[in-house]
Formats: sequence, C-alpha cells, structure tokens
Amino acid sequence: MQSISTLIAEDEPLASESLAEWVSQLPQLQLQAQCADGPTALAEIRRLRPQLVFMDIQMPGMTGLQVLRALQQDLELEGRPLPTVIFTTAYDEYALTAFELHAVDYLLKPFSQERFKEAVQHALQSRNSPKAMNEALQEVERAEEGGSAEQGLPLEPLSRLLVRDQGKIFPLQVDAIEYLRSDTKYTAVASRGRQYLVRLPITAFEQRLDPLRFIKLQRSCIVNLDFVEAMTPDENSQLLVQMRDGSRFTASREVSKKLREQSI
Repeated sequence: MQSISTLIAEDEPLASESLAEWVSQLPQLQLQAQCADGPTALAEIRRLRPQLVFMDIQMPGMTGLQVLRALQQDLELEGRPLPTVIFTTAYDEYALTAFELHAVDYLLKPFSQERFKEAVQHALQSRNSPKAMNEALQEVERAEEGGSAEQGLPLEPLSRLLVRDQGKIFPLQVDAIEYLRSDTKYTAVASRGRQYLVRLPITAFEQRLDPLRFIKLQRSCIVNLDFVEAMTPDENSQLLVQMRDGSRFTASREVSKKLREQSI
C-alpha cells in the first residue's frame, strides 16, 4: 500500500515533536516536512503537495486559516483539491464549534496519541468535504473579525449539522432534530429515532437554533416544539414535556411560567 505523504505545520516544539513521532509509528503515513510558521508551511505545501497536513491554527507569519485560504486560491486555478487537513489548536470556542458542527477533523491541545490515531483514521476515511471545510473556515474567520454573538452580531442560524458516528458522517437537517441533551462536554442530538453524541456543550447550539421552534427547558435540555406531544403540570406546577418518541423532560419554573403565558 502506498504511504500517505504528510506535513506538520506546528509552531509549538513539543506538539510538533509528538506529532512527528506518532506519524513515524503509523506505517501508512510518511512524514515529508515539519514547519514552524505560516509562510514556510504555505511554501512547503505548494512544493511538496502532501496528502495529509496537520495544521496549527495560530502560527507566526500567517495563521493556519490564512495558509488554507491561500492554498484554496492556488488549487482552484489548478483544479486540484485541498490536502486532507487535521487542525491542531488550543481551546478556541468558536473554532471548535465550527469544526465540530461541520465534521472537520481537529486535535485539541494537549492531545493524546489515542486521540491522534482516532483523528487520522477518521480523516483518511472521510476526507475533507470542500463545502464543509469552507463553511467552517468562514465561521472561524467571522468570529476572529468580531462577528461573534458576544460582540453584538448574531451568528447565522444552523440549517444542518454534520455529525460523526461509528466512523461515518451523517448530515442532519436541523428541522428534524427532536431534542438535545447535554452534560458539560457532550451533547446528545436526537433525530429520527437515533441519538448522536457531539463533542460540544449545549451552549454551542443555543444561539444557532430558531427560537420560534426550539426552546431551552432547562440548562441541559433543548426541545423542538414540533416534536412535543403535550405538556402537563406536575405537583410543583412545573411542566412535564412529553415528546412524540416517549421521552419526558421537566421544564424549569421560569420556562414553565413562560410557556403557560404563551398558551391560549
């Protein structure tokens, strides 16, 4: 089997060394080069044309996003696709949300060898969807330019999600999402009789869902009103929300009061 040419663009020495060591341990990968800044990474990718790139988002000279945008312009003229990209990043709420929602592969620092192998396996199986990659990059760029909700400008509403499950990517229309349940790190998205686990907190979805259709019942639960069977008050006057699939959730006192006021 022909090995997959690989380039590492990472300015943190320890992260770069770890990636290089782990790449050398995978027989299907062949390391071509290591770069510690954006301009060098761009030049080497143009020269070597690797099939797989580990790309740090924040690098001296040019960010990883700027490198990819420059490559996109080159490759569009040549009619060639981008290499498969796995981003490496420290915690960045907007970047992680964009990558997760569009099923773009990434490694969150500090990352383990197990997580590295998982990302490589997934990236090589699915490859990058140019459309999904472009949408993710646009969201991160908007956030970096000040287009985040925190700075007063709303993020665009979601129309679909790309979720990973058992090595596959499934497109989910947001209108078909029945409810979302979350802990501090993960959110279970229920749709068409299945549940998909997304590596994002529920807060990443709140400002991106249609408020006329989705309502947050409590800190860890959002439901789509189109899939609610009925709501009945319990002994504490809180509404018990019955979903069409049989699931039940209790609305907070504040939300229960709001829903009663909206009823006719």
